Amino acid sequence: MDKAKNSKLLSMFSGTFGFTIISILIGLGIGAIVLLIAGFNPIEAYGIMLSGVFSKPKYIAYAIIYATPLIITGLSVAFAFRTGLFNIGAEGQYIVGALVAALTGYFFNLPPFIHVIVVFLFAATAAGLWGGIAGFLKARFGVHEVISTIMLNWIALYLNNYVVNLNGFKKPQSEASYEILNTANISLLSEWKLSDAGREWLSNFPFLADLMRAPVNFGFMIALLLALIVWFILNKTTLGYELRAVGFNKYAAEYGGIGVKKSIITSMVIAGALAGLAGAVQVLGVTNKVAVLAAMEGYGFNGIAVSLIGANTAFGNVFAGLLFGALNYGGPKIQSGLQAPSEVVDIVIGTIVFFIAIPGFIKMLLTLRSKKRGDTNGR
Repeated sequence: MDKAKNSKLLSMFSGTFGFTIISILIGLGIGAIVLLIAGFNPIEAYGIMLSGVFSKPKYIAYAIIYATPLIITGLSVAFAFRTGLFNIGAEGQYIVGALVAALTGYFFNLPPFIHVIVVFLFAATAAGLWGGIAGFLKARFGVHEVISTIMLNWIALYLNNYVVNLNGFKKPQSEASYEILNTANISLLSEWKLSDAGREWLSNFPFLADLMRAPVNFGFMIALLLALIVWFILNKTTLGYELRAVGFNKYAAEYGGIGVKKSIITSMVIAGALAGLAGAVQVLGVTNKVAVLAAMEGYGFNGIAVSLIGANTAFGNVFAGLLFGALNYGGPKIQSGLQAPSEVVDIVIGTIVFFIAIPGFIKMLLTLRSKKRGDTNGR
């Protein structure tokens, strides 16, 4: 009976979901040890983190806003992973998408709804072509996508800085562009959209009034829609079947009549477009502009971790992105509330990713635990 129970427990945690849960628990455990070594109460610290995310509607909104671009860049990385490619260039594609969104959002003068759609189309197209460069170099010349996308990330950063500094686009006495037009804004609740009477009416509803203090926008709904589209393409279309077949075994796929080179380029174009949409969502919903970058912002690189935690699945990315958003928003509050180092959040995230990357180690621990309990019961 006990042996069957142990076997059932092992099989339960042998899947990808089980590895993810165990890795998260290990990450939180190691974070707690670090806090203890530093002289802080981990229960109190984690309590502050939870309170910093869930105690107010505004905090929940900010956590979701933090998560939204990570969900979409995670989808970009996951899409490439599922087709046998490592899209480490989501960062550069994000930058290109954000830049094009800011340009079209400021210079194009279109009706509200149409303006938003046009901005998204231009941003996705530009970032898709940017990702397609790496796909073409791999398909045509055998250049590994990791090398080419790393180089393209830096080209995107300096291209962004060059364009932002152009006359007519750069706002005087600043290191940023002009803000996009209101017709391109995707804010859901924003004070500039309400009259004085509207704000007074809203004050009767504390939940909405508090929620309004965050830049709530349609970005999260767009992220969910993109997750659904990615899932559908990969699992319910001929294109998705061909791309996944190339990812599993490109030689077998080619033998079966699938155009491998075409599939590589197509995959990188779609992955690039997704990352570009993440940049567009951030510009249209949160920043409303782009700025000169001193370094990478990290949305694309964090998308790699989100994809790993989400097991390279569309909806897994949504939950992983929300976890990242909550940790990134609530984590730093332990510094102000407890004077504890906020870097412990990075330790937790790094540990989670580390253990997800070595599932065999976790499986070994579970097997040893199962055997040990079996031996004990046998005595």
